[in-house]
Amino acid sequence: MRIAVISLVLDEPKKVQKEVNEVISSYKDIIRGRMGIPLDRENVSIISIAVIGKADTINAFTGRLGKIDHVQVKTSFSKKEI
Repeated sequence: MRIAVISLVLDEPKKVQKEVNEVISSYKDIIRGRMGIPLDRENVSIISIAVIGKADTINAFTGRLGKIDHVQVKTSFSKKEI
């Protein structure tokens, strides 16, 4: 099991928020925390998600999010395995 933080930038949040939230909900088993920051004037939203799970599962989660138009995703893994 690995600890990671997934960071998302949504360039068109109103267009993609439903799809993003559906993907996030499908991985609720590994999510330990989530923070969202809406930047309404800039038409951008930032989401940070803390997860604990198998590396393959986290990568699959990140991959699904990365396939959504107007969404940029980065994942940072802890070096520590639990």
